Amino acid sequence: MPATSGRRRRRLPLVWRIFLANAAILLGAWMVLAFSPAAVVSPLVGTVEGFAGVAGLTAMLILNLVLMRRTLAPLQRLSALMRRVDPLRPGQRIPLPERGPEEVVELSLAFNEMLERLESERRDSARRALGAQEGERQRLARELHDEIGQELTGLVLQLEYAVKTAPPELATHLSSTREGARASLEDVRRVARRLRPEALDDLGLRSAITNLCERVSEHTGFIVGRSIASDLPRLSKEAELVVYRVAQESLTNAARHSEATKVRLALEPQNGGVRLTVADNGRGMGQAHEGAGITGMRERAILVGADLRLSPAPEGGVSVSLTVPSSESL
Repeated sequence: MPATSGRRRRRLPLVWRIFLANAAILLGAWMVLAFSPAAVVSPLVGTVEGFAGVAGLTAMLILNLVLMRRTLAPLQRLSALMRRVDPLRPGQRIPLPERGPEEVVELSLAFNEMLERLESERRDSARRALGAQEGERQRLARELHDEIGQELTGLVLQLEYAVKTAPPELATHLSSTREGARASLEDVRRVARRLRPEALDDLGLRSAITNLCERVSEHTGFIVGRSIASDLPRLSKEAELVVYRVAQESLTNAARHSEATKVRLALEPQNGGVRLTVADNGRGMGQAHEGAGITGMRERAILVGADLRLSPAPEGGVSVSLTVPSSESL
């Protein structure tokens, strides 16, 4: 590496190489004119000297174009690589050219350093934003459960007593009202669970994912097969929440958009970390663009240094794969 750096430092700057290439062409043309026995006549049009001058000018232009394209080709390749970099897919870097102008190497290094700064700043800002979002979710879930949920529970109990003591002609109407209040209570509890999964805080990731699959299967009607390993490595609370939210969003997308009848979820150890896979048998994404849900999943993956990938599922739908590294490797 030091020898390569020394060779790069000894290279002439790009501007001087372009200048010397043009100077060599002009010097060659001057030498041809200076030492050639041909005489310049006027007018040149239609004469042998005129045709020779046009041929010489054409050769100069072609040679200049070839040299310029060869000199600037690394910059064009670098530009093409820069356009392919996606901020939502961290870890991508411009490979440093083994040969080429020093300016291209320095520009590649500067671009890679900029990517590292952007990823670090994006990760910090995402951590703050998602932390605030989860805090607000937790507060709302607690209020729904402790306040509105308790009030609805009291209302259901009062209606239960009213149904038992009311005249028969009124008991029927009160019974219908009681069932409506009970359904509203279940809706409030379901919203509270979606806002903040209690099972994740109380029982851990395996139980929370199992409960999530059961609830999705119950409310959507399609089969949610699951394979959850019992020997999952420990993850940080932040990483567990990311795994849960990605699983939740993937199952929600499959239920709402894919027209799937079956979804398969797998949670297993992977190189000291955890790998989540959610695959459905729906119609796939096709030419559709990634929506806010997938963008949110990518941002959450960036938060914990995870790798999120979308690909066609074996049964024709979409497969979402999230690989979360172990806490020691972060």
